[in-house]
Amino acid sequence: MCLCCVKYDAMLFLIWTAVLCGILYIYLRQVYSRFSKHGVKYMKPLPIIGNMAPTLLRKCHFVEDLENNYQKFPEERFVGRFEFMVPTVLVRDLDLMKKVTIKDFEYFMDHRGFADEAVEPIFARNLFTLKGDEWKDMRSTLSPAFTSSKIRVMVPFMEEVGNQMMAVLKKKIEANGGQAIEVDVKDLTTRYSNDVIATCAFGLKVDSYVEENNKFYEMGKVAASFKLRQMLMFMAYSAFPALVKKLKLTLFTKETTNFFITLVKDTMHSREVNHIIRPDMIHLLMEAKKGRLNHDAKDSVGDAGFATVEESDVGKTTVKREWTDNDLIAQAVLFFIAGFETISVAMCFTLHELALHPEVQDKLAKEIREHIKNGGKIDFNSIQNLRYMDMVVSEVLRLWPPAIATDRICNKDYNLGKPNKNSTEDFIIRKGEVLFLPIWSIHRDPNYFPNPEKFDPERFSDENKDKINPIAYLPFGVGPRNCIGSRFALCELKMLIFQIIQHMEVSPSPKSCIPAKLSLESFNLRLEGGHWLNFNIRE
Repeated sequence: MCLCCVKYDAMLFLIWTAVLCGILYIYLRQVYSRFSKHGVKYMKPLPIIGNMAPTLLRKCHFVEDLENNYQKFPEERFVGRFEFMVPTVLVRDLDLMKKVTIKDFEYFMDHRGFADEAVEPIFARNLFTLKGDEWKDMRSTLSPAFTSSKIRVMVPFMEEVGNQMMAVLKKKIEANGGQAIEVDVKDLTTRYSNDVIATCAFGLKVDSYVEENNKFYEMGKVAASFKLRQMLMFMAYSAFPALVKKLKLTLFTKETTNFFITLVKDTMHSREVNHIIRPDMIHLLMEAKKGRLNHDAKDSVGDAGFATVEESDVGKTTVKREWTDNDLIAQAVLFFIAGFETISVAMCFTLHELALHPEVQDKLAKEIREHIKNGGKIDFNSIQNLRYMDMVVSEVLRLWPPAIATDRICNKDYNLGKPNKNSTEDFIIRKGEVLFLPIWSIHRDPNYFPNPEKFDPERFSDENKDKINPIAYLPFGVGPRNCIGSRFALCELKMLIFQIIQHMEVSPSPKSCIPAKLSLESFNLRLEGGHWLNFNIRE
């Protein structure tokens, strides 16, 4: 090859490189000027990765990064943020939040898509990821499964699992000469949640405290693991959906997906053939498929505590749509993941705060003692009537909300109004763009909760709870798209705390994370070094 040809090829390569770089520069400039052109304050992004550097480099937890965005512009109604190359609007103003999630819900009905049905047939069909009319129909279909009357019959299953847990704890303390033992609380509560979901959802009797490596628990750990990789998968699907589909990247392994498909199908088939009826989630899903699970106006949804969210009219309509087996399996898997991880996180932080605040723990133990002394038993109604228990749980969910944030997709162009009182221009959020609701930040905003870093159950006393703006307290979301399982979650959480505090004293151990510092290894809320506490028999 002659020297002239080599020089020509090199020059051509440089020209094309320069052209491509120029196109990329123009494109990125266009993307990252989305907010500046309209006077919306925003964090300065880096090329390609946007505002994700602190999370990607593990400089802070994702929720702490959102908190920095939230705090940087205190006078703004909303601010801008870039997840890679996707502009998102972080809502700060409560009136605006109420407007977009309730009054103008039809504009912001859906969550972002986090899975492609062709690649992830189970996860893409669950209630969280379904959109539009399909979501409405599924919500209406499932809503009757989460009324108080349905949850009430599952409480004995929860109590049985709690008894298994207490038996193991007492045995370990006795083996330690009656002295306190150090307990990995995350492991303890995850096994409890696993066994509750196994019995309440799938009709399986599992004792994860005795059979520690049972298949159900091991598959659950894999399915509910939301570490950095899973978090990036969520965000990558939002930012680069075509690439994720092309590469066929999945959240779940094929083994995990097949395990749950087989489990649900085999259980349904066995019950159908043998005419087995058991009051659990599988039975309710089977009834839903047959069109026999309908909303009954006489069936009380019941108040499970201050944190309870109410069902909207969306969940009270009659549905004619027919659901496939995969649709039902998807709901069972979602129920499992939410129960396995989310509820166990709330349990961990409840026990953590009780250990750090013995005066609160003693007051709660006294309420439980008096309830039992007066002939009270453990059932759905009695758990809800424990006022101080509800105050403690409500405050834990404020300080440590398992859902640190939630999102909404704009379905059609919408006027968010002016970003601040000095602005001269309204901001129009475009169809397909994302709203972010920073639950953690709102819960810790001193404008809504004085001295927000302090653990103080008295915020939720009868004298004080009416002072709380309901839009400022969102442990289970807000509007028609709130968490459908809030009553079940609260009941399960309170059952565990009741049984532990009735029999045990919990206190800090040498391995307790004090002061609390979030682990950077998980997208979910975890303490650095784990959740370790001492357990001893209560006198």
